[in-house]
Amino acid sequence: MKKTILVTLFVALFSLGANAQSHKVVVQLNTSDTLVWHGALKNISNLQTALGPNTQIELVAHGSGISILIDGKTTQKAKIAELAATGVLFKACENTIRERKIDRTTILNQVGTVPSGVAEVVLKQEAGWAYLKY
Repeated sequence: MKKTILVTLFVALFSLGANAQSHKVVVQLNTSDTLVWHGALKNISNLQTALGPNTQIELVAHGSGISILIDGKTTQKAKIAELAATGVLFKACENTIRERKIDRTTILNQVGTVPSGVAEVVLKQEAGWAYLKY
């Protein structure tokens, strides 16, 4: 009986620990509003604090939101560098880069790309990631 209780307690505690590390959030950004940019990055910081440092977070910028990831246009360069250093991923949409003829050398060093921003969001959601839209 004691053994059963201990095993049940161990499984429950292990499950709680596993859940604490399994949060995944994709953030879609499609606006040029710099106040929204600030709020989105503040919310990402708050998520890390609330859910823990092992939370996987990816911000996907496309359309009007791409400017947050472009040196000389972004008002959030320092915050992006800070968040990237903690593991937050920043992705720029290849379709937007091509359509807006963005010089790739102007994209911040911490930024990766995805073929399609909206497709990336869909794929993340299908994989069980939580979704925030700005």
